[in-house]
Amino acid sequence: MSNTHIFLVDNVPTINRGGGVQTTPLATHFSAPESRFTTGMSIYPVGKGAPLHIHNCDEQVTLLEGVGEVEINGEITPLKQYDSTYIAGGVTHAFRNKGDVPMRILWIYASSRVTRTFDGSEEEVEHLSAKDMMVKS
Repeated sequence: MSNTHIFLVDNVPTINRGGGVQTTPLATHFSAPESRFTTGMSIYPVGKGAPLHIHNCDEQVTLLEGVGEVEINGEITPLKQYDSTYIAGGVTHAFRNKGDVPMRILWIYASSRVTRTFDGSEEEVEHLSAKDMMVKS
């Protein structure tokens, strides 16, 4: 097994996350089984955002394109291109597109196995699974 991987974005299938949100997974336990973290990009259409949720691990997000906001524990902070966040596991948060063009984020999780629990739910779902819909269609 190789411990080096190159993820050519044109060769990585995107995942429809609901409401027009598209995700391109990069380093995951599927694409790089030996990886100790999980990475990818998501594009949020105008006016769309993730529901409030927590993860089982720490998360770092960088806004690559567009403008948005992050809500962390009820506090909303505007974000512009290249602004970055670090959110510890177990902290309630959500990212939202607040601009007039699609918003692209790069996300990095400090685990090869990532879960999400949506606010108001007791169900922990596997990251990028069919139950891990970012926006209800």
